[in-house]
Amino acid sequence: MSNSYKIEEEEEKPRIPSGKGLFSAMENLTVGAGLFKEGLPVKYVPYVFYVCVFMMGYIWNAHTSDKLVRKISKMKVEVNDLRADYTTLKAELMYKSKQSEVAKQVQSIGLEESMVPPQKIDLEEIEY
Repeated sequence: MSNSYKIEEEEEKPRIPSGKGLFSAMENLTVGAGLFKEGLPVKYVPYVFYVCVFMMGYIWNAHTSDKLVRKISKMKVEVNDLRADYTTLKAELMYKSKQSEVAKQVQSIGLEESMVPPQKIDLEEIEY
């Protein structure tokens, strides 16, 4: 009699009946193809981790850019409103600063518009 080892024949696992869903199809692929018969391949964990971190960064970038686009559109509306307010206030100021409007407003405190035109004073260099 010689030393030998017995090769055990692996029993084929019964396949899970395929459903119509995505998860049942994924389970059939992993169980049926025998991808994880010997366990989870640990050598691929760093690559899977890298891809997961990369995808989270990609999703974060998409959310941040969407938030920035919304903020920019909100600021454009606010700038347009402020520009309209500025134009309105500037027109009001131009109207209220006319000589006739100023005369009407100061009449209530007793000031009158001068009817004498201003005179120019000429000084020679020797005088001052």
